[in-house]
Amino acid sequence: MKHIIVTGGAGFIGSNFVHYVVNHHPDVHVTVLDKLTYAGNKENLAGLPEDRVKLVVGDIADTELVDRLVKETNAVIHYAAESHNDNSLKDPSPFVHTNIMGTYTLIEACRKYGVRYHHVSTDEVYGDLPLREDLPGHGEGPGEKFTAETPYNPSSPYSATKAGSDLLVKAWVRSFGLKATLSNCSNNYGPYQHIEKFIPRQITNVLAGIRPKLYGEGKNVRDWIHTNDHSSAVWAILTEGRIGETYLIGADGEENNKQVLELILELMGQPKDAYDQVTDRAGHDLRYAIDSTKLNEELGWKPAFTNFREGLADTIQWYTDHKEWWLVEKEAVEAKYAQNNQ
Repeated sequence: MKHIIVTGGAGFIGSNFVHYVVNHHPDVHVTVLDKLTYAGNKENLAGLPEDRVKLVVGDIADTELVDRLVKETNAVIHYAAESHNDNSLKDPSPFVHTNIMGTYTLIEACRKYGVRYHHVSTDEVYGDLPLREDLPGHGEGPGEKFTAETPYNPSSPYSATKAGSDLLVKAWVRSFGLKATLSNCSNNYGPYQHIEKFIPRQITNVLAGIRPKLYGEGKNVRDWIHTNDHSSAVWAILTEGRIGETYLIGADGEENNKQVLELILELMGQPKDAYDQVTDRAGHDLRYAIDSTKLNEELGWKPAFTNFREGLADTIQWYTDHKEWWLVEKEAVEAKYAQNNQ
């Protein structure tokens, strides 16, 4: 893996992966292919060595561009995606273009040149799970966490297009021998995450003197993982995973939105009830939970950031120290939410 392409490498999770590779694998050169939509930011790559990281601004659905880049690389790690559920409910078309057509373009190029491909996906393709209090005995048993065998049951245009992209990759492995692996990860948090997302939205609300917002009653549970753990897992799958296999990435970090918001407020020296409840999202999934046993046992991967409180405190500090990174966009982001009473 001397030369890799990271699509969406100027976005949140992709840029953290680029930083991880640069810091841990000094012989690897990275080409970042990113369209630089609102969710991509050149500043996410600031400070990385120019002789090892090259940014190419372009669309992953651009066949000619993708073909030219892929034939010169050893592997493609595909992070690029339209990923915000609220946006997909207002206009699904960019999600179809990027998540479906973009993936098709990439896997066709990888098939053509025999290039290794890793497909980064989400646990949202599986739909949702019952809340723990609704489960018999409140225990852990079959069907209480997502596994690679869980049937797809997407709830939104975002998760439906991600599910479609996963299935394209699986079909290309079976039909054409594409050298691919897949991973489905739980909710990420950490530095460089766009402020439309739940955790950075609440942190930057407090920093900007705006009352944080909670969808509905806040009972929706997410399985939180630090983005650095996601990066190390993807590298393990890329270098050691079995071709054609799907690996689920999680860190046993289940917390509901109300708990997360109250912890943010506590860590930022605010009263735990200093927030407003707003209109819930349409089709809001109840609970996600990842069973990463396969990844743990086959590849020996373990999360390093297992203390959510400490990880969240570090994330709060990052947004506090980097106000120039998010402040310009804050007013527009909140105005967009206000249009939907959120």
